[in-house]
Amino acid sequence: MSPSPVNDELLHALIRAAESEAIEKTVVGAVIADPDGKVLLLHRAAGDYLGGLWELPSGGVDEGEGLIEALRREVAEETGLTVSAVGDYLGHFDYRSGSGRKSRQLNFAVATTDQTVRLAEAEHDAHLWADRPAQDRASSAVRSVLDTWRSRTA
Repeated sequence: MSPSPVNDELLHALIRAAESEAIEKTVVGAVIADPDGKVLLLHRAAGDYLGGLWELPSGGVDEGEGLIEALRREVAEETGLTVSAVGDYLGHFDYRSGSGRKSRQLNFAVATTDQTVRLAEAEHDAHLWADRPAQDRASSAVRSVLDTWRSRTA
């Protein structure tokens, strides 16, 4: 899938598609890169659902919340970073949440005001600015999103 610029029409289409495919939970994910092209990955704490997984900053969209609003909130909650701009939509992947709900993670390239990560939740116990080889620590679904992101930045 090629990256798509984010606008209201795209955001509405993403929500409609998820609804039509019986997605029960919508999640937003952020690809955040530093000036050297390293991508921020977060490590899920061992005692949490999917403990040990390296993932993108991500989280659920609350009832009545817009996708971009949720993206900004989740990045701030999980990393302490402030989103300064939302770039392209990079695709999605589906999975079952810890509660068994059919979930869809919608992923976006974002820029932040700085790169000083402050993990604020017990959900993650480490972070990594991952170069290309280190990005292989992430799941195949996240690696696919990163492939799309890299094709856009090449």
